[in-house]
Formats: sequence, structure tokens, C-alpha cells
Amino acid sequence: MSTREERHFEEADVQTRFGFKKEQKAAFAAEKGLTEETVRVISADKDEPEWMLERRLRALEQFQKMPMPTGWPGQPDLSEVDVNAIIPYIRPDVEIRGGVDDWRDLPDDIKDTFDKLGIPEAEKNALSGVGAQYESEIVYQNMRKQWEEKGVIFMDMDKAVREHPDIVEEYFMTKCVPPSDNKFAALHGAIWSGGSFVYVPEGVTVDMPVQAYFRMNSAGMGQFEHTLIVAEKDSEVHYIEGCSAPKYTVFNLHSGCVEVFVKEGAHVQYSTVQNWSKSTYNLNTKRALVDTDGRMEWISGSMGSKVTMLYPSTILKGRGASDNHITIAFAGEGQNIDTGAKVYHNAPETKSTIESKSISKDGGRTNYRGLVRIARGATDSSCSVECDALMFDNDSLSDTMPHVEVHESHVDVAHEATVGKIGDEDVFYLQSRGLDDDDAKQMIVSGFIEPITEELPIEYAVELNRLVELEMEGSLG
Repeated sequence: MSTREERHFEEADVQTRFGFKKEQKAAFAAEKGLTEETVRVISADKDEPEWMLERRLRALEQFQKMPMPTGWPGQPDLSEVDVNAIIPYIRPDVEIRGGVDDWRDLPDDIKDTFDKLGIPEAEKNALSGVGAQYESEIVYQNMRKQWEEKGVIFMDMDKAVREHPDIVEEYFMTKCVPPSDNKFAALHGAIWSGGSFVYVPEGVTVDMPVQAYFRMNSAGMGQFEHTLIVAEKDSEVHYIEGCSAPKYTVFNLHSGCVEVFVKEGAHVQYSTVQNWSKSTYNLNTKRALVDTDGRMEWISGSMGSKVTMLYPSTILKGRGASDNHITIAFAGEGQNIDTGAKVYHNAPETKSTIESKSISKDGGRTNYRGLVRIARGATDSSCSVECDALMFDNDSLSDTMPHVEVHESHVDVAHEATVGKIGDEDVFYLQSRGLDDDDAKQMIVSGFIEPITEELPIEYAVELNRLVELEMEGSLG
């Protein structure tokens, strides 16, 4: 079979996996828009405790008072984002609230969705636990017994609110991402639904990743899952998140929130491969608080959406805490992928590294927007930022907008940025070795992003490379 034929079949396979649509079947769907009545309806449908309803209503007040983000240099256009035009909550037609623990117990259409996405197969081969969200709620949740016996908790957030209120009430949008952080955090706090709750007890190392997958199926809806991770002292866990949605003629909105608490000496790795469609606005808020000698790692692959604004942030609040951000962004025609990282060094001997790789083609735009702040008293801290951008043509854009604040003299801060086009000489050399033009460019891009993909488990590195290749061909979204 020729390379062209192989690519054709691979493209057909990925369209089967990501681009398919299912007929909307909902047990309950809220009306379009955002009002106090909508918030109360969502909370009542979930049978939530009063304290969670009160938090939702306070977040709604915050949202109504706060203006849309405007005036940022090079800010993506958000004029199409109208919260009153979206459906904020759809409960899928699944008999068991909170999800089943056997894929065979799901309705055929939902089971078929996750079969095509490959989630059950990944669970068998490489994961210690899986959560799967369809529309606004988790429909499948499972954790291997060996970790449950050690006290590890991995469940959907709605269930955690009911079964672990002491932990959730303490950490949920209080210390890490309050609703007042930004307008979309406030929106999330008002109408959040689904997501993952991960709790790792002191001294426990979960040596296989846990994964959550979020799928939007319906046109014109919003998905607002909440992820809360608490890693106690000297514990370790790797959480992987996947996302996708089919393309529609009306916009969809994704505005999730991630809160990570890394206690003394703990280590959390958070990896996400986001493949939203080109009718999706992806506007998330993600943050980690890291205690003494704790270590946080963010690995993000962002592509597919019409607009992405994503800046995972870390607050290093204990001596010796460290943070590592790795990002891949890909923008094709009609896409604006605005990503970056924020790190706050609030204690001595803290360390952070930020590595960003972006690719733009056919008039797409990528942008690194970052913030590093070293507070007074954070002596002997260090930060290194490296941003590399690769462009395919003269119509594409790539920007780098770093912001660095240093309030302490005994620190080490470095920033480096490079922007370049794929060189004709490089392509010609590879063609002389028997590759055609497309395959030569693909090989160059694969080498460009390899330092990042090698940080992922092999199954997800392969998936990310496949998605990047299909974005280059314009086959996604």
C-alpha cells in the first residue's frame, strides 16, 4: 500500500473516531441561557446540598458583575460567545446517575461513542482508572481495586459532593480558583457539571495513570466539567484528560476548571490532549497550589478549536517547590490558539520551567501568553522559559507575549523565543531521500514536537502525533 493510501485510510479512521455525531437523546436539558432559575434547576436535578447551591448562586452574581475580557494585546475575538445562546446542562439518557462501572451497561449509542474513541481499550492496556463524561455528566467510572484498597479515590465530582463533602467543601473553588478569578471561572462556578475528583492518601504512589474523557455531542451546548485533585504528602499520581466534539454550524462552549493541590513532597502530572472541533470556543481555568518540595507538571496539547484561551497557572508556595509546563499548540485556517503558562514563585528555592511549541498554517494564529512572577523573599529561585514557533506560510501568525516580574535580586531568570518557517532546503533534502512534500513536512514537525511527546505515555504520544498530522492535512474539525 502506498503512503498516500495509508494516509487516506488513517484519515478515514480518525474521522470515524472523532468527527462522528450521534442523535441527541437527553433525559433532561436545561433551557438556553443563564439565570438564577437555571442554576437552581441544575442544582435540584443533581440533588445537591444547600452549600453547593449557595456557591453556585454567589458565582452567578460574580459572573453578572464582571465584564468580558477586552483590551488584551492580540486577544482572540470572543464576540460570538453569547452565554444566552447556549444550552448549559444536558443530562444524558443513562439510567444510573453517576455512571456505570461496566461499559456493557451503557446505552448502545453512548457505548459506541467511547468504543470509537478507543477509551475502553486504553483502560485495559495502560490505565489504573477511567472516567467518561458524555454531555454534562459522567456515564462511566471505574478504578482498579488495588488502588481503592490503598485509599485512592477516583470518582465523578457530582458523587464526590455527596459522598466526600468534608474534602470537597474545603477545596472546591475556595483556595485555588475562586469564582472571582475571571468571568469564565465565575460562569463555571455557577453551572459546572461532571468532571473528576481524585484523592491520593499520604505516601501512596499510583504508578499507572488515571484518565477522564470528555465528549460533547449536542450542537449549541456548553460543557463545564470540574476536576479537583488532592495529592497528600509524599504521594504521586498522573492524571490524563482527553476531549473532543463534532463540528456544528453553531458554536459550542467549553469552560472547564481544574484545581490541583500538591502537598509537601507530592508529585502530580496533569496531561491533556484537547481535540475540540472548529465550532468550539475552549476557555478554561486551570491552577495548582504546590507546597514544600512538591512537584507539579503540566503537559498540554491544544488543537481543533476555533478559539482556545488556556493558561495553566501554578503557585509555588513552599520552599523547594517546582513546576514544569510543556505545551503544544496547533492552529490551522480560521483558528486562534492563545496558550501559555503562569508561574508565581512565592517561596525560596522554587524552580519552574516553561517549554512551548507552536505550529501555524493556512493563516492560523498561535500565541504564547505567559506570566512569571518572583515575589520578594523568594531567594535562590529560578525560572527558564523557552518558546519555539514553526510557521508553514506567510499568511500564518505566531506571537510571543511574555511578562516577567522579578521582585528579588538573588534569582535566575531566562527567556528564549524563536520563530521560523519550514525551510525549503530541509524539505528538499528529505525529498531527495524518497519522501514526498507532505511526508517531508510531517517528519520535520514530528521532530519539532518530539521533546514534548516523549514526555507522554506511548499511547498518547502516538495519538498526539496522529492528530497533528491530520491537522496539517486539514482533515479535522
